[in-house]
Amino acid sequence: GTNQWTNWAAYFPPAAGLPGDPLSDRNPFSVRGYLTRCVLLVRTLVLSVQDNTAEPVPGAGESLPAAVSALVNSLLHSVRSDKKAFAARTLKYGQLAVSAIILEAIKTLQMAIDVVTSRKEEKQAASLLDQLALVVKHQFDLLIASDPEIRRIWEIVDVVLAIIRGVLRDGLLFASNGFEAIDHYDWREWLERNGASKASLNSGFIRGSYDLLFAFEDGDVEKPRLAAGQALRGALRMFFTYRGALFWKMQAGMGDIVFTPAYEVLEKRGVKFEFFHKLENVKLSEDKSHVAALDMRVQAKTKKGAEYDPLVDVKGLACWPSRPLYDQLANGAALKKQGWNPEAFGDDRTVGSKTLKVTEDFDYVVLGIGLGAVPEVCSELIAADTDWRQMTDKVKSVATQAFQVWLNKPVEDLGWHLPPINISGYVEPFDTWADMRQLIHREDWETPPEAIAYFCSVLPDAEVFEGGDTSTPPQGAHKLVRDNAIQFLDRDVGYFWPKAVSSEGFDWSLLHASASAEGATDGPDRFESQFWTANIVPTDRYILSLPGTLQYRISPLANHFDNLTIAGDWTDCGHQAGCVEAAVMSGLLAASALSGSPRLEHIIGYDHP
Repeated sequence: GTNQWTNWAAYFPPAAGLPGDPLSDRNPFSVRGYLTRCVLLVRTLVLSVQDNTAEPVPGAGESLPAAVSALVNSLLHSVRSDKKAFAARTLKYGQLAVSAIILEAIKTLQMAIDVVTSRKEEKQAASLLDQLALVVKHQFDLLIASDPEIRRIWEIVDVVLAIIRGVLRDGLLFASNGFEAIDHYDWREWLERNGASKASLNSGFIRGSYDLLFAFEDGDVEKPRLAAGQALRGALRMFFTYRGALFWKMQAGMGDIVFTPAYEVLEKRGVKFEFFHKLENVKLSEDKSHVAALDMRVQAKTKKGAEYDPLVDVKGLACWPSRPLYDQLANGAALKKQGWNPEAFGDDRTVGSKTLKVTEDFDYVVLGIGLGAVPEVCSELIAADTDWRQMTDKVKSVATQAFQVWLNKPVEDLGWHLPPINISGYVEPFDTWADMRQLIHREDWETPPEAIAYFCSVLPDAEVFEGGDTSTPPQGAHKLVRDNAIQFLDRDVGYFWPKAVSSEGFDWSLLHASASAEGATDGPDRFESQFWTANIVPTDRYILSLPGTLQYRISPLANHFDNLTIAGDWTDCGHQAGCVEAAVMSGLLAASALSGSPRLEHIIGYDHP
């Protein structure tokens, strides 16, 4: 009601295991298992509002994963800045007067879920939940009237009750396709039809789920759209099944941490890499049954035909540079002077061509490009196959924007008082901030900065592409992101770093620059020493999980063409969202399609709702 931003921070302690560890018997990768965790979470939160201390909830760790216990206790800490005042308010206005009835009803609901064997019993359990939800809401309304900060706890309870109700109402316990049965609904739409309040639907928790997945059609923040089944799957897996940590922050760039090790292993195993070869066309055989040829455009050649070494050493770590290593290329000095970027939108530099032919140069093709590039290079596949045509027509993508700043003061000195954090749900044009201070020691500075901050969000197509044609290189996208970043620092970053701004805007002297650039610029021009990007190239666009579209994704296991499989987070891989996990799952499925290994049951998370 104050129209002010407030932090809603939660600490998630380390959990057992690491990503990729084999599943245990207690892992809740089933609809019933997820429902059990949800009911226990409601019970713990209901109990929490009666407890007048900020100590951990008794018994919570015995029945809930560490992640959920942490969420509960973090909520309690966030609303109880004054323990005595809270206790006095609670006593004055009354605790949950019918708490015994509520807890008994929760226990009965849990028992019902455990033994449900039919749709009829599922509906009976949903009816019990409806009655329980009315009583719980009434009691929370009384407490919220006396202590508005408790609203945060209620918003979580409200959303979780809506999830339980929706799972039971929509028959997801017995749906053969699991959560995919509700993918035709938008996430908010599904929660609302199952009883979630408007306030809960507009909470930071729900807004953040859209921000994290760039879930805005056409990049328009007025068009939030996210398939309900995938959103539910992602939320339940994130909070109930995380291994080690809820988020894993990379200790260098993604290319350096994720791709360099894979590249080095494959190279040592004898895999041949050809750089600066751009796929132009995937050619089918005359009968359209298999891939017959791959047409390549050669963008650059190395000096004297030597092998290209793509990596550079940064303080002992093999890293991918953001631009080619021009000194290894023929005419490299001229290319460097031009600032040539082989990945630029519309780059057409050509020094030759090459066609790879089936049986002569390859037997099998793994197409691992981004979906945005598929229409450009796979026109024959799209024309020959209805499923490919529907996938490229129905599965949409979005452009994104990001910027990074290096600061010469710690964010704590600028007024930030929480630990290193990831934040979503903030204002546009950059709704997400990640504190990336862990990278400082990895970077090669004469005088290192004191802080690193990454910001990102969607980039509206309407602001970049004339007429909505995302296949044509736009003009001015780079400048647009720069202007957005400067505006954000001037107008919006003060909420995070109040001491970084004044009535005149952002203090540009805080931006850390290299020794060669230090003092060369002042004011907003100093931002030139930082980094920003418009991710608009078709293959760089983020793939959306829009309602009613996920069924059009093709699986790497599908045999549409005899010698072709696909890989990427845009495929039907069991987790239909743009993330590393989905990309890895898709790659494993492609390997299984090619060789029969790994077995599908060994792909973590593939066989789940």
